[in-house]
Amino acid sequence: MDREATAAEIKSAYRTLARTMHPDVGGTAGTFRLLREAFETLNDPVRRADYDGVGVIAEMPVPVRRPRTRRAAAPRREFGDDPDFVPGLPRLSPDDIPWWDLVDPDERIRYVPVTGPESGPVMGLLGGWTLLLLAGLAVELDVVLMAVWLSLLVAAGVVVLLLLRRFVEARRTDRLFAAEFRGRKVFGKPDDQHDAPPKQLTAELLATYLTRLPGVRIFHGLAWPESVFADVDHAVLCGRRLVLIESKRWLPGHYNADEDGVLWRNGHPFRGGGTRLPEGVAAFADLLPDIEVRGALVIYPSRAGEVTTGEQPDSAAAPLTPEQFVREIGEWLAAEPAVVDRDIFGAVLQQVVSD
Repeated sequence: MDREATAAEIKSAYRTLARTMHPDVGGTAGTFRLLREAFETLNDPVRRADYDGVGVIAEMPVPVRRPRTRRAAAPRREFGDDPDFVPGLPRLSPDDIPWWDLVDPDERIRYVPVTGPESGPVMGLLGGWTLLLLAGLAVELDVVLMAVWLSLLVAAGVVVLLLLRRFVEARRTDRLFAAEFRGRKVFGKPDDQHDAPPKQLTAELLATYLTRLPGVRIFHGLAWPESVFADVDHAVLCGRRLVLIESKRWLPGHYNADEDGVLWRNGHPFRGGGTRLPEGVAAFADLLPDIEVRGALVIYPSRAGEVTTGEQPDSAAAPLTPEQFVREIGEWLAAEPAVVDRDIFGAVLQQVVSD
């Protein structure tokens, strides 16, 4: 590729190569990981400038090992990942989760859009019709009043029958929808190849804590609209709120994102990795314009040490520790804890590519 290639040309070349190198279409996890790393490097202006400054010529016919300069070696000794380090998940008690006791996990799920009348009005009309029937039978009526009573009884009966029919059909639709998925709350599988450990940790985190919400639906491995690859690690839908999640294993430190979505670590622009969450949030917001969509970047340490995050602005890629994710995102989703929107659920489920 030309050294002067634009960001759009780089993205186009990446998508073209990904269609042949992805493990789902015959490639290998190793080559696809290298492709992703190359794209993340070239797509980040700072990392691309560092790479171009080394002077490696991509067009050379034989591989050239980049010389180890003192500048490149020092960060490996001081800040390098520990390949033997395995981060753990937090063990939160209900007292540590502000929304935990506000949710009833056994609450009956309410399906929307509503396709028929609610049970209250139907039962009320049925009760009124029954009283009208009993009242007419309890007194003697002359011919005129009898005709009026019968007319009212028949008219009210027709209305009640129509509402009862719509009520039964709506309940049948809800039962069929629930039976189709057999009460499942989790769809797709977390990645077990490329950068798998943090994704598997987040999958366990979601299953352990967020499944308390009766209406929650969890998805792993989603494609952006018009894509065929797992562009989003995880997503959680509850009611009309959707959070897209990326799982990262990065160096310990203090992370935050500014108003422009730029990641910072320990007060400096972060050059150790990137995120595509802002693009994903924008894509799903266009796909589902009537719901709230946000992003969450869950960070695990890549070696012994602590990851912390500060207060975040309105960002589509807010960095969070696993503990913060459970508390803050769980509370945000708990606004409609027992609501399942069939249309939104179906639209998100269609984007799952990891089954």
